Amino acid sequence: MKMKNLIKLTSLLIVFAACDDVFEPQIENNRDLDALLEVNSNAMGLMIAGYSRLPYINGTEYDIATDDALTNDEGSYYRKAAIGGWTSYMDPFGRYAYDRQTLQYLNIFFEKAAGQTVWSTTTVDNQLLDDRFTGEAYALRAIHLFDMLRRHAGPANGTTLGVPNLTHSETAGDNFNVSRASFQECIDQIYSDFEEAKKRLVLDNDDIKNSEIPQRFKDLGVTSATTYNRVYGSSMRGRLSNRIIEAIEAQVALFAASPAYNGASDKDWNFAAEKAAVVLDRIGGVAGLDPHGNTWYANADEIDKDVVGGYCPKEILWRGDRGNDDNNLEISYYPPSLNGNGSVNPSQNLVDAFPMKNGYPITDDASGYNPSNPYQDRDPRLGLYIVYDGAGFGPVDGQTKQKSIISTAEDAITEDGLNKSVKSTKTGYYLRKHVREETSLSTGAETKQFHYMARIRYTEIFLDYAEAANEAWGPDKDNGHGYSAYTVIKAIRQRGGIENDEYLESIKTDKNKMRELIRNERRIELCFENHRFWDLRRWKANLTEPVKGVRITGSGSTKKYEYFEVEKRDYKDYMYCCPIPEEEILKWSALIQNDGWSN
Repeated sequence: MKMKNLIKLTSLLIVFAACDDVFEPQIENNRDLDALLEVNSNAMGLMIAGYSRLPYINGTEYDIATDDALTNDEGSYYRKAAIGGWTSYMDPFGRYAYDRQTLQYLNIFFEKAAGQTVWSTTTVDNQLLDDRFTGEAYALRAIHLFDMLRRHAGPANGTTLGVPNLTHSETAGDNFNVSRASFQECIDQIYSDFEEAKKRLVLDNDDIKNSEIPQRFKDLGVTSATTYNRVYGSSMRGRLSNRIIEAIEAQVALFAASPAYNGASDKDWNFAAEKAAVVLDRIGGVAGLDPHGNTWYANADEIDKDVVGGYCPKEILWRGDRGNDDNNLEISYYPPSLNGNGSVNPSQNLVDAFPMKNGYPITDDASGYNPSNPYQDRDPRLGLYIVYDGAGFGPVDGQTKQKSIISTAEDAITEDGLNKSVKSTKTGYYLRKHVREETSLSTGAETKQFHYMARIRYTEIFLDYAEAANEAWGPDKDNGHGYSAYTVIKAIRQRGGIENDEYLESIKTDKNKMRELIRNERRIELCFENHRFWDLRRWKANLTEPVKGVRITGSGSTKKYEYFEVEKRDYKDYMYCCPIPEEEILKWSALIQNDGWSN
């Protein structure tokens, strides 16, 4: 069932999904909340609100607020926040009110719809539907509480606090002056809700045969696969399942075990590694790594033919809908010579993070890095994700049978050159990741392609496991799973094109160096997917590394590369967490602001 069709139901929410007092005074022909929820589509709309407000972004907004990239959009709130404008009144990274409102909708669902709404006149179907929708609501409540926690949990008066843990709806007569729960209480609530969800959902939403009906459904009176498939079958692909929940549980565990929050709950590195292993064991560990997963955004056959009906390619654990064919990403990211806006410019910092083909960092004497030819013999992923000077890019020309050669040099003859116009690169690089290079933006010959958003990639879970396993057991121990941090990183780097990985072999038993490598692999593999902003914060890493670029002049053997600072990152030492919105602090005396944010 396409999620976008379900989300249309949320237009009803503005009418009925609020406190009872919204409907007062009740004049003739007005219906109160209970009466409205007698219509099952209205009741379902409360749960679907959790889907329509999921905290996933199909863009690079948070990356441009890190040392990985910047934007030429001077009006971007993310840019303004990154260069010193982030306050408790202007917080583009927070979703406090939005998530809290979503929890209100879901809590109303539990109190007014779950176990009460008639979803079907057939008893068995009604029970299955009630279980399914209630399970989804539990999982969605956990997801939105985790989103609030990841953004707004932080030290307050010396103690790491969570967020208000709201498990019932708030009505006009309630006390809204609610304090923040402890970090531990929020983590416990998240896992409790996920457990309740897993009791009601199934591993995967897929059709089965009569001989495959699980015993728990037989016990409910299900005698036909047709009945099961109506509720848990392939038409429900894209909606929450237990496999997706297990992956999010792994994300929560990694977050809780990370340096910024380690010790604030009972979730440690061992717990995080085991949670990720639950997901990876199901696909055979390292053997299940998709050999083409690092180009998921451009795998044309998958996107155009296979990504339909909720089906996920091998790399993708959970995704958003494949949208209508368009060229919006290409318009945003293409360089100006190809009629794009060049809006996101990768940094020299990120380019330097890509090793050489022998695996060594470019700063290592053994790497063979040539500063006079800096893109030669580099990790092939550099060319997959970033457009650098002299790279071929865009659709193949019908006459030359070649892609356009992009020059980002300061003296380039096209608008692609450094700082040539408002659309030109500020760093010497353009973004290749996410775009479909078959797309033409030429006037009169525009073409469009399908795109989709990857909510959770298996590669992310592999990296989660590697990080936690290295901390819990060391780089080369697997705790019985058959794959270690070392073997995971080896497989990911081999897929990327590092075949004779001399560097990895040299550090395979060094926990500290493996930690650095895992973090760097995460930076490379998940670049421009809105991870680094949060990774830097959970690691308590340096937030103020300025964005650097390259100024290229000359040609051939006289070409010169001068590296310079393009844009500062002005984060204060308390900006490892988002603030509680200041308007909430002013309204409610029980709320405590995160340390440093009062202004």
